[in-house]
Amino acid sequence: MTRSGTASALMTDLYELTMAQAYFALGMRETAVFELFVRRLPRQRRFLLAAGLEQALEYLENLRFRPQDVAFLASMGMFPEGFLDHLASVRFTGSVHAMPEGTPFFANEPILRVTAPILEAQLVESRLMNIVHLQTLIASKAARCVLVARGRRLVDFGMRRAHGAEAAMFAARAAFLAGFDATATVEAGRAYGIPLSGTLAHSFIEAHDHEVEAFRNFVTARGRRTSLLIDTYDSEKAAQRIVDLARELHASGSPARIQGVRIDSGDLAAQAASVRRILDAGGCEDVEIILSGSLDEHRIEVMLAAGTPVEAFGIGTRLDVSSDAPALDMAYKLQEYAGRPRRKRSTGKQTWPGRKQVFRQRDAHGQLAGDYIALVDEPADGEPLLEEVMRSGRRTQRTPTLSEIRERVRLELSHLPASMKRLEEGDPGYPVRISPRIEALAASIDVTGD
Repeated sequence: MTRSGTASALMTDLYELTMAQAYFALGMRETAVFELFVRRLPRQRRFLLAAGLEQALEYLENLRFRPQDVAFLASMGMFPEGFLDHLASVRFTGSVHAMPEGTPFFANEPILRVTAPILEAQLVESRLMNIVHLQTLIASKAARCVLVARGRRLVDFGMRRAHGAEAAMFAARAAFLAGFDATATVEAGRAYGIPLSGTLAHSFIEAHDHEVEAFRNFVTARGRRTSLLIDTYDSEKAAQRIVDLARELHASGSPARIQGVRIDSGDLAAQAASVRRILDAGGCEDVEIILSGSLDEHRIEVMLAAGTPVEAFGIGTRLDVSSDAPALDMAYKLQEYAGRPRRKRSTGKQTWPGRKQVFRQRDAHGQLAGDYIALVDEPADGEPLLEEVMRSGRRTQRTPTLSEIRERVRLELSHLPASMKRLEEGDPGYPVRISPRIEALAASIDVTGD
């Protein structure tokens, strides 16, 4: 389950099943249109980055209630036999339109639209949101790190504090597609082809009587270019030991080499500066400095603005749990049923009715200039962002590789207006307009609807 979006069909909220049973009993089998969107951006985000589509489509393709799933539901005594028999034959037969992964988007813009018989479209709500929400959340955070890193390498270090195995996997994938260079999560490397990166822990140093002995043993045991953790005791003394060991390895003709040193605690900027001086004075100009430990985009920006010498950052907890904005106000709402537009009017949670498309305008340099949300049959200027990616329950496009998605993100981030690249809270001033036809449709529903 950790590699893909596949999971038991019971990975859902109970009310999806109780509604499905009611639809079945009432003979409600008409086509429904649901759209997935974010009602409002967190105040800490000036844009979001769509992610998770690959796993969402895989989930839909593989949706089925296995005999053991149906048996469990039967044991609850909540559902009639006829409905349970029907569940055994349920497959997703609908269509999906979606923004490509790596597309920046904004509040109230549908990033995924499901069109299917209402029972199917309803059943998939919770798991679709579960998949897309997490990867979009992490990708959006990771993109901010990429924007401020000024080309320094970024590595996902967050598995151990991610909220479970699947969350760690999805976080590694989302960070990589947003522009991170590697992950420490080995299974993500196997499953997604993400480059792996890691050094060693303090425990290895502490298990030796002398720090230099630990350095020497680790490097020679690895027998290749490797990095060492130098802040267990005293980073400056350790840096001098690195210089001495590098000379020793060179003199011996060993293939083992010290590629970098990692600092994980204390005043990272000050330590990096002093360690850089020691390494350079000792002829180790090619030894890189890697910084980690409670880092995020804000600390990266401050350190680089101060001229901190560093070649790479390891970003862990604050990335994998998106600590400053740990959730998005994401929703999956019915916009049309049986050919009629539908609209929720709850205070603070109103929706725009009908099947919609997002059209993106750009300036002469390709920078994002504004979005226009219109009904799918409305003529509009700009690039339509939602594409058909599934029809009759099967994909209609070749799945892009993660490398291709990364390149898309790289281009999209380069085309963001400067106001959207800033880290401080505030309105980016990016215009998202609703078409007059949608507004008129909503008003007509408000007049005639209950």
